[in-house]
Amino acid sequence: MTLVLGIGLRAGTSYRELRDLVERALTGVVGVVGTVVTVEGREDEPGLQRLVASLGAQLLVASSVDLARQEVPSPSEQVGVLAGTASVAEAAVVLTGAELVVPKLKSAGATVAVGLLDAAPGYSRADRSVVHRVIAERRDVRRGFLDKPVDDELLTRVLEAAHRAPSVGLSQPWDFLLIRDVATRRKVHDLAAAQRDAFAASLPADRRAAFDGLKIEAILDTPLNIAVTCDPARGGRHVLGRHADPRTVWFSAAIAVQNLWLAARAEGLGVGWVSFFDPAEVGAVLGLPAHVELLGYLCVGHVEEFAAAPELMRSGWAARRPLAWAVHQEQWGHRGLPGSEASTTAALQDAAASSTRIGGGSQVVQVLVVDGGDAAEHLGAADVLVVQVGAEKPAADFGVLWRPARTADEAVELGVEVARDLVLQGVGELLLSCVGGSDVAERLTQGIRWGGLACGALVKRVDEPAAVTDSPA
Repeated sequence: MTLVLGIGLRAGTSYRELRDLVERALTGVVGVVGTVVTVEGREDEPGLQRLVASLGAQLLVASSVDLARQEVPSPSEQVGVLAGTASVAEAAVVLTGAELVVPKLKSAGATVAVGLLDAAPGYSRADRSVVHRVIAERRDVRRGFLDKPVDDELLTRVLEAAHRAPSVGLSQPWDFLLIRDVATRRKVHDLAAAQRDAFAASLPADRRAAFDGLKIEAILDTPLNIAVTCDPARGGRHVLGRHADPRTVWFSAAIAVQNLWLAARAEGLGVGWVSFFDPAEVGAVLGLPAHVELLGYLCVGHVEEFAAAPELMRSGWAARRPLAWAVHQEQWGHRGLPGSEASTTAALQDAAASSTRIGGGSQVVQVLVVDGGDAAEHLGAADVLVVQVGAEKPAADFGVLWRPARTADEAVELGVEVARDLVLQGVGELLLSCVGGSDVAERLTQGIRWGGLACGALVKRVDEPAAVTDSPA
């Protein structure tokens, strides 16, 4: 059983006093102390630090405000005056969700209470808020970098966080190449610029105009670039967990990048991930060994500020997908947040008026649903998107979405999802047609129509004799 110790103490309380009080509190209690919790401001007391180390426990800190909110059996007005909360020891135990099994015991300079947990505890409310804050405020930064070097100690802390990432079979397939040389960065910049031009040329005119205003990299604007690499074969033949899914190696390296990104945000460093280049070309510039692959290229530096929202959201290029769209309960298509009733999107025909409205984008896309033949033959124009419903997977092409629906209801659900995802990418008008006439293709086409209307897009069925434009209600 896991035990929690709540400890209140005066400044200067000795390790011996704390140890004797804890031994008295634990008399007859079965379990192992996993966590010690105290009030903010007492975590650096030498006696407490030594006690926590001797127990092999983790030390958590709670604010007096959080402790004061807890209901405890023996509050103290005197403690309230001194600590800002009527209880420290008991409240600290209750705050973790533990069952209070030993109420407060006192010594001359400390109080101890013992709790019992049926599961490992989480962090304190304050610590949890910091974790969630750094996740929410992480940004892919492209603008506003300062001409200020990154301190070596700070950079080492960030790299240590990246290096702590989990990896398949503890293979740790990543390496970090630090690039400060301007000549090297200029070569990489030129490769990114060429890819930017190629991508711009592939866009429809309206989308190209919006893209022209976006900054896609800061390779020369930052004092430091970091190339994150992946050695897919690191660890040899028998890496635990890699044999069934070799992709786990790249997943592992990607987690290292995320760790780096979050730690950098917490340290006040901006990070921008550049993906506008051929990894092999950049690998050649960097002199990477042939067996090592480039996973990510990061621009790192101090910034003027961190934006309140991602640049692509602020510019109107794309919108964030609501969590409720991404959570399925028990089986695919039964969407809903935990605690809510899951439902299929087939019901959107009746619920369209009340669905999330995110429309208003200027992009026009021709969506062609096909159930046979060569889907790619329809990709003559940049504004055409083909949705292939046949059972045979087409050749890889981002202009062709493969949606092999198994039932008519699933076809509707998949069609709704296609439409919603397009609207999130700035599509405001859908020109919709269906080739083949199968029931599944027609139902998927209907799903696209319903999903587009539900999100506020303009939808026009262009393959009907009397084509009608549907506007969102």
